[in-house]
Amino acid sequence: MRGFYRKAARLFCAGVVIAAGSQAQAEPRWKSIFDGRSLKGWTPKIVGHPAGDNFQNTFIVKDGAIQVSYAGYDKFGARFGHLFYKTPYSAYRLRFSYRVLEPPLPDTPGWARGNSGVMFHSQSAESMTLNQPFPVSVEFQILGADGPNPRPTGAVCTPGVSVTIDGKRQPVHCTNSSGPTIPNGTWTALELEVLPDGQVTEKINGVVVHRYSDIALDPADPMAAADARRLIAERGGVLPVKAGYIALQSEGHPIAFKDIQVQVIRSPPK
Repeated sequence: MRGFYRKAARLFCAGVVIAAGSQAQAEPRWKSIFDGRSLKGWTPKIVGHPAGDNFQNTFIVKDGAIQVSYAGYDKFGARFGHLFYKTPYSAYRLRFSYRVLEPPLPDTPGWARGNSGVMFHSQSAESMTLNQPFPVSVEFQILGADGPNPRPTGAVCTPGVSVTIDGKRQPVHCTNSSGPTIPNGTWTALELEVLPDGQVTEKINGVVVHRYSDIALDPADPMAAADARRLIAERGGVLPVKAGYIALQSEGHPIAFKDIQVQVIRSPPK
């Protein structure tokens, strides 16, 4: 009888191990979307230049990181830029490390000093107009220090869209976060989660700095109303944004991004 119970116990334990293994296999895996060596899979779009033209090598790979570089510029000239990954995503998690570098270009606007971000649920690079400064998207804003005053990183900005925070549709372009002020030159961990129900969570160094939901095109957005209206017309009047592209931003201040990974929760509808 004791042998029977020992055998039953072994079978039970084996079943637990198998079940645990099945659950582990069901967990979506993290995928690197930057190979650390090249810009393969990424498309630049810079104001005044068509998609694919990496004007003056604005985006380079250096020391295993994607770097926004202005070594080839004499002045910024409001040439805002974005580097788009090739795959659109719907529900997913994104993580990477960034650090704000020095110095900015002399004519970088004051608000853009130490300023960058990751855009998501964005229109494609190819769908932007030639002189469009920002894609219609949501921005998880990155802010570095600029002087002695507090400057919390992790705001949410919304060119051409709107979001809901605490049950209220946000009327402003940028909503400040509860994030820390981080000295320039410091590698910082950024995490973004977009769930299938549209709930968005932003984290800096593992700490939540924003939660919001209900991303939708906004024809009244003060920053990108015309671009939003154009996309609304192309989408037959549909406002909710359920998927889009990821893009890294260049706004006149050098910054580096590394260890860029995505974990897909649900793929976009075909």
